[in-house]
Amino acid sequence: MGLKRRLFTAAAVVCAAAAVAVIGLSGKTISQEQEETIFRKSKDTIYFWYTDEALTDYLGSAAVAYGETHDVRVIPVLASGLEYLEEINKASIQSENPPDLYIISNDSLEKAFLAGLASPLGEEAWGEIREEYPDAARLAVTYKNKTIGYPFYFETSSLLYNRTYLEDFARSLIEAERDAAEGEAAMAELEENGPQEESQEGEAPEDGDMPEIDTGEMPEAGDEAGMDELVAEKVKEILPSTIDDILEFANEYNAPEQVEAIFKWDVTDIFYNYFFAGNYMIVGGAAGDNTANMNIYNKDAIECLKVYQELNQFFSIDTKEISYDQVLDDFIAGKIVYTVATTDAVAKLEEAKENGSFAYDYSVALVPDINEELLTRSLSVTNCVVVNAYSDHQEAAEDFARFLTCEYTDTLYARTGKVAARYGVDYGNNNLQEFVNEYEISVPVPKMVETSNFWVELEVAFAQIWDGADANDRLRQLSEKIMTQVTGEPYTETIIEEEEEAAEEIEYLDEEELRREAQEGEGEETQ
Repeated sequence: MGLKRRLFTAAAVVCAAAAVAVIGLSGKTISQEQEETIFRKSKDTIYFWYTDEALTDYLGSAAVAYGETHDVRVIPVLASGLEYLEEINKASIQSENPPDLYIISNDSLEKAFLAGLASPLGEEAWGEIREEYPDAARLAVTYKNKTIGYPFYFETSSLLYNRTYLEDFARSLIEAERDAAEGEAAMAELEENGPQEESQEGEAPEDGDMPEIDTGEMPEAGDEAGMDELVAEKVKEILPSTIDDILEFANEYNAPEQVEAIFKWDVTDIFYNYFFAGNYMIVGGAAGDNTANMNIYNKDAIECLKVYQELNQFFSIDTKEISYDQVLDDFIAGKIVYTVATTDAVAKLEEAKENGSFAYDYSVALVPDINEELLTRSLSVTNCVVVNAYSDHQEAAEDFARFLTCEYTDTLYARTGKVAARYGVDYGNNNLQEFVNEYEISVPVPKMVETSNFWVELEVAFAQIWDGADANDRLRQLSEKIMTQVTGEPYTETIIEEEEEAAEEIEYLDEEELRREAQEGEGEETQ
């Protein structure tokens, strides 16, 4: 206990004694209630650190709500994000009011735990609620088979698309199908019965003489409800499940004049790119905490990045001019059909719809796979609430952490723009639920200190591959650098030979040889 705290405690005891003496001298009897009032211990106070100012009002109201039903006072403390853990460590040792719990992203959990700043949750307490969270959330807070904190809110990326454009395209397809069906029915009638004879010249046949046209399930003219239902079904068919589907759509779609890109996203930010190779890059295993489970350089990852590179030839996105904010602005302006976005896009689009700057409807879906063989997975970051192992109020801190992340999440998004990392929250917007669906199958950002620079290095590699660098060589170089850090000694990868490319090259050379031989033969015939 510090000097200030000891002096404060001593002063409190003196004041209480003085109060008793005054009552005694007055000749009055101290009732049980008076005795409890004088000597009752004040509420325990716990300090809760965080770095995102957007949480301030929300955490303040949570602290008040908790204090009304618990004998604990919670004081939220907005701290600087710079050297956050270092400041927590310093305050834990030196401050009179150290943080009892704090919010931190899951990639820093190993560092926090090894510094003695994270207290594992009890298995029984966590077991009661663990099923309320997606796998990604559970893995995000797992370190060496221990649960280090409560998942609070997350961020991930999903496919965002202009639903109005897809509905218009779907409607045009349905109408084309209906016209084709009517034409086929008319031709069939003509072949079966011959041309209709008019009763009088220039007079149309009576209704009973008209051929019956079977247009299947096509709605009749004027049946808007029926058409809307068909359009909704057709949009589901059009919605891309693979990158190949997007390319096929781009070839078939007659885009409105204002559309500048079918598919455009921020290719400079790994958070919007990672899904291309995310299913095949293993960095620390499922929980991202095992240096023995690493596999960055592999054939599938190479194939995914080759497809990624080929998209530059089709969509021509300049890495020097692109940014996420600019992409989102272009989407709002109706210039883009598909993009990759994070949860913040929903609030921005809803605001744009209210002020009239977004004249369309939008929807969110899972990011598409590469093709039928190569699958994708987005990256996710989970912010969690951790109990400081240095805290003198472990039980109270953990109880508030559970209250905040399990019981007080219904207004989290409305008041902060953060999407809860647990199931069962009604956002009143299905697009946010689609982000939850993406989060459920996402790859949690790893926790290992040895790979802390992996994301910067990977982002650079992606940018270079997009601009033409060899995907095989660049991924191998990245793996060797990271594995050297992980193992502590120089690491060399065995080069993966790309047999398919070699086979194509041989076939190409043979074709050239045949062409030369044919030309030589033509020359001999001329002579």
